[in-house]
Amino acid sequence: MTFTGSTWLRGPVAPDGLPYHRIQEAGRPGVWRPLVGILLMFLGFALFGVLVATVVFEIAYVVTGHGNVDVARLADLTRPTPAGLAFLNVALATFIPLAMIASRLLHGIAPRWLASVQPRIRWRYLFACLGVALVALIATLIVGSVLPGQDGDVSGHANSFTTTTFHYVLVILFLTPFQAAGEEYLFRGYLTQAFGGLTRGSTIVAVVLPALLFGLAHGLGQSVPVFFDRFAFGLVAGILVIRTGGLEAGIAMHVLNNFLAYGIALAYSDMASTLNPTGGSWWSIPVTLTQSLVYLVLAVAVSRRMRLSTTSSTRVLEASRGSV
Repeated sequence: MTFTGSTWLRGPVAPDGLPYHRIQEAGRPGVWRPLVGILLMFLGFALFGVLVATVVFEIAYVVTGHGNVDVARLADLTRPTPAGLAFLNVALATFIPLAMIASRLLHGIAPRWLASVQPRIRWRYLFACLGVALVALIATLIVGSVLPGQDGDVSGHANSFTTTTFHYVLVILFLTPFQAAGEEYLFRGYLTQAFGGLTRGSTIVAVVLPALLFGLAHGLGQSVPVFFDRFAFGLVAGILVIRTGGLEAGIAMHVLNNFLAYGIALAYSDMASTLNPTGGSWWSIPVTLTQSLVYLVLAVAVSRRMRLSTTSSTRVLEASRGSV
C-alpha cells in the first residue's frame, strides 16, 4: 500500500480512469461496506445530524439568552419558524461530514473524491452552473405561466415583509447552500458511488436508486406529481454527476431551486405549504421536464466547453487489497 501524503484527506493510491460512480471500486473490497455505509448515512442523520444541530442551537441560545432548545418544536415542519428551518438546514448539512467519514473509514478513499473526479470542487464550473440553473428556471417560469394548475397554494397578493420574513431570508441565504450541498453529498455523492460499487458500475442503478430514495425521503404522503418532480430532479442530478464527473451541477441546481421555492413562499404563499406540499397538478410535469431537460443539456454543454474530465485523471485513493 502506497501513501501519497500523511494527512487524513490523502491516502493510498489505485489505478486512474474511473468514472464517478465507480470510485469505490478503488477502495477496500467487501460488498458489506457500501451496504453498511448506506445504513449509516440515514442512522447518522437521525443521531449525528440532530445532535449537531441541537448543540449548535444550544450554544446560540446560551449566547443570545433564549433559554433551552425545544427540539420537538424546532423539528415541527407543520408549524415552521425561521429557527426551525435553520435547525433543519444545519441537520441536513451534516450529510457532508457523514459521507466523508464513511468514504474514508469504510472504503479507505479520501473524502475529496466525493466532490469530483478531479478530485475537488471545481468552483469555476459550479458558478457557471448557477447561471445555467437560472436560465433553466426562467424557461420553467415561462412554460409554467401558460399552463393551467400552476398556482397551487400561491395567493394573488404579495405578503407583507415582516421581521419573521427578514429572519427567513437570512436563514435561506446563509444556510440553504449548505443544506443543498448536504443532500447532494448524500444522494448524488455517497449513494451514487455505493450503488455503483455494489453493481460493478451499473450506471442505471447508480442513477435511478438514489433518485428514488431522494424522492421518498421528502415524505411518503406526497402526491404523485410532487414525487415525480423530486424524482425527476434526482434523475437529472444523477445523470449530471456521471456526465460531468462531479457534484457541482447538482449542487447549483439544488440551491437555485430552493431559493426560488422559498422566495415564492415568502412573497406569495407560506413556508408550511412549501415544506409540506400535499397537492400538486399533473400540469406541473411539463414544467418539471422543461427545467430538467434545459438544465441537463446546458450543464453538459458547459462542462464540455470547459473540457472537464469525467474520469479520474490522477490515481484514486485506495486501501490495501488484502484487507476486508
